[in-house]
Amino acid sequence: MTSTLYRGGRVYSAADPRATALLVRDGRVAWLGADGDAPGADAVVGLDGALVTPAFVDAHVHSTDTGITLAGLNLGATRSAAEVLDAVASFSANLAPDAVVLGHGWDESTWTAQQPPSPAELDRAGGGRMVYLSQASIHSAICSTALLAAATPEVVATPGYDESGWLRRAAHHVVRGIALGSIRPAQRRDAQATALSTAASLGIAAVHECGGPGTSDESDFTGLLALGGAGHGRPEVYGYWGELMGAAKAKELGAVGAGGDLYADGALGSRTAHLREPYRDNVVSDSAESSCGHGYVTAEQVGEHLVDCVRHGVQGGFHAIGDQAITTVLTGFRSAAQMVGLERLRGGRHRIEHVEIVDKAIIAGLVEFGIVASMQPAFDRLWGGDNQMYAQRLGLARSLESNPMGAMHGVGVALAFGSDSPVTPLDPWGSVRAAMWHYNPAYRMSARAAFAAHTRGGWRAVHLDDEGVIAPGAPATFAVWETPAGVAPNSLPTLDPASELPLCRRTVLRGSTIFERN
Repeated sequence: MTSTLYRGGRVYSAADPRATALLVRDGRVAWLGADGDAPGADAVVGLDGALVTPAFVDAHVHSTDTGITLAGLNLGATRSAAEVLDAVASFSANLAPDAVVLGHGWDESTWTAQQPPSPAELDRAGGGRMVYLSQASIHSAICSTALLAAATPEVVATPGYDESGWLRRAAHHVVRGIALGSIRPAQRRDAQATALSTAASLGIAAVHECGGPGTSDESDFTGLLALGGAGHGRPEVYGYWGELMGAAKAKELGAVGAGGDLYADGALGSRTAHLREPYRDNVVSDSAESSCGHGYVTAEQVGEHLVDCVRHGVQGGFHAIGDQAITTVLTGFRSAAQMVGLERLRGGRHRIEHVEIVDKAIIAGLVEFGIVASMQPAFDRLWGGDNQMYAQRLGLARSLESNPMGAMHGVGVALAFGSDSPVTPLDPWGSVRAAMWHYNPAYRMSARAAFAAHTRGGWRAVHLDDEGVIAPGAPATFAVWETPAGVAPNSLPTLDPASELPLCRRTVLRGSTIFERN
C-alpha cells in the first residue's frame, strides 16, 4: 500500500479550513492538515501554493459528439451562412471523396440574416459529399442534397422534414443516424478518448453520458462506458440510456439510469421545446409544426416509465426544457407516486435534464418529488439576457425568467451542473461563474453553492453521497489549480466576469492521477 503526500497548497475543505496538505493512501484521503504536521509518505508532491479543490463532475455530456467537434468541424464561431459554407469547403478539401462531412455548432440566432445554407449550397461547399451540420442544440441539422437523397423516401414522410434541408424531430434522427453511421469504430473510440482526456485536463473526474435512440447507438454507449475510469487514466463515466420503458435495457447496457436523452420535448434553439405559449419568432415553414414546439411523451407514459425504473432499481428521468414538457413530466411523477408511494419514488432521485422554462408550481413539484435538476449554467450565459436567442424565441420577460438556478437552489431543489457538451463547451469554472452572474440578478448563486452543484451535486445525482469533498476517509478525487490571483484559505477563486479562470495542473481520481500538465 503506497501513500502520497501533497503539501504546500491551499486546500478547499470544510473538514479543515486551514489545511495546506493532504495524504492519499489506498485511493482515499488518509490525513488532512498543516504542512508542519504532515506524516511521512512514500512519495511527496509539492503544490507550490496551488489551490486544491474537489474535482468537477459534468452531469450531462455527449462524448462522441464532443470528441468529433473538438477534432473536426466546429461551427460555433460562424456568424453567417457564408461563414458556414466557407468552413465546410475548407474542411472538405482534406477529405476523401466518399467521406461524410460532419460539423456542429452553428447558431443562426447570432446572425444578422438568420437563414442557414440550402442543400444545394452545402452540396457545392462539400464537393458533392453528404453533409450533416447539427445546430448548436443538436436537436436539428441542415443537410446536403446528397444526404437527403440517401435518407429518401423514409425521411420525406417523417415528422420534422422540410425541403429547406433544415430537419427537426424524427426526420432529424433519420439523417443523424446515417451521418453518424459513417464513423468507423476506431474513429469513434478516438473521439471518445479525446473527449474524456479533454475533460480530465479541465479538472473533471467524472461525466454523466446521456445516450439513447436518436442520440447514439448501443455500441457507441457501451464502448464509451468501457473507456472510462482511473484504470484507463480517464474520468469515470456514468451512463444514462434514454429509452422509454427501458429500465431493463439500461441495466443490461451498464447504465445507472434510464433517462438522460429520453425526450419529453426538443430544444429552444430548434424551436421544438414544448412551451405553454407560442414562440415569438416561429418561422418553421412546415404548416404541421406547432407554434408551441412539441411534446414527445404523455403523462401516462412518464408515469409508467418511472414505475418501471423503480421496480428495476434504476434512476429514471427525462429531457424536458419547455414549461409544458416539464409539466407533463411532473404529472407523470404524480401518477407514479400514487402507484409506488411518494417516499419510494423520491428515494430514486430521478432526474430532469435542462429544466429551463419553469414557474413556481414547477419548482414546487421538483421539491415534492425529490427530482434532481441537471442544469447547464452556460445556457444563460450564451443565450439569456435581453438580446440573445432566448429573447428572440420567448420575449424579454420569459428570457429573464429562464434557468432560475438560484431560486431553485434557495428552496431545496437538488442541482447537478454540466455542459451538455458539445452544445456548450466543457468549461466547469465557466459554468460556476455563469451561475454566479445570471443575467437576472434574482437568480444568481453564490460561488460556494454553484461550485457544490458542479462537484458534490454530480456525485449525489448518481447516489454517491460521500464523494465531492476533501475530508479524511473520503475518496481522494480532487484537482490542483493555478489561480491568477491569491486565494484565501478555504476559499474559491475570484470569478467576476472579467477574471481569468483557474488553470488545471493535475486531476486525481480515487488517488490516481488522470491528468498532469507538463
